[in-house]
Amino acid sequence: MDSQRLKLVLGYDGTAFHGWAEQPGLRTVQTELQAAIDTLLRRPAGTTRLTVGGRTDAGVHARGQVAHFDVTGEEYAKLLGRAAGSEAELAYARARKINGVLHRAGANDVAVSAVTPAPQEFDARFGAIHRRYEYRLKHGYIDPLQRFYTAQVKRPIDFTVLQQVSGELTGLRDFTTFCKAREGATAVRNLTHFEWRELADGTCVARIKADAFCHSMVRALVGGAVAAATGRIRPAELAELADLRERSTRFAVMPALGLSLEEIAYPPDKELAARAQQTRARREAV
Repeated sequence: MDSQRLKLVLGYDGTAFHGWAEQPGLRTVQTELQAAIDTLLRRPAGTTRLTVGGRTDAGVHARGQVAHFDVTGEEYAKLLGRAAGSEAELAYARARKINGVLHRAGANDVAVSAVTPAPQEFDARFGAIHRRYEYRLKHGYIDPLQRFYTAQVKRPIDFTVLQQVSGELTGLRDFTTFCKAREGATAVRNLTHFEWRELADGTCVARIKADAFCHSMVRALVGGAVAAATGRIRPAELAELADLRERSTRFAVMPALGLSLEEIAYPPDKELAARAQQTRARREAV
């Protein structure tokens, strides 16, 4: 075997990280994980290059982040070692080796849950068919154990309005109002779910799913819904702002700490190449 592509599923507490992507002089999830893999596989520092499914910002958490990288046949054997068992057991055995290096280096706020072989056509970024996030917020007292994972809202929240305006934003549309658009990029996305549930303690938890998200989109969407649900803007105004396709100061982008990447889903192996090609194509305006 010349090379093997590996798929990693991982989670992290984003509180002490400057986001996923490596940045000179800053602690990031990518930097920690790549260094651990280099150490484990006895590669020269800086050899491993991870491709990630969702580039989270500073302070954003993850339970279902996905990344991939390639290893040689010899490295794959080293990663597997003498482990035996079901594929699920082997996936965790490989992950445990990476976690051991991470934790010995003091990186206890990131952990890999599974490492599995993947086809060469698998691409963690371009192969995804949807990404699902969760956002937690609350008005009033927040349990100190949740202070790094729940955003505090100063005004009382009308949950009915929160649910209503969020649902009205779903569908295939241009989300420029809620994005920091890159030069030459499009903000057309298919937002399939934006719904809330209210926990017994009053915490409101959003479930937000789309084929892809542009920069700051989830936190801006939540910020717009919260502005309507707390009376800062009229509910109808949020839809009007969305149709303008311009960034607005009428609502705020919510803090990073309430956001968590929960899941990235992929098609069957035989459809991976076609999905990656489709994703790379520029989206038409709507």
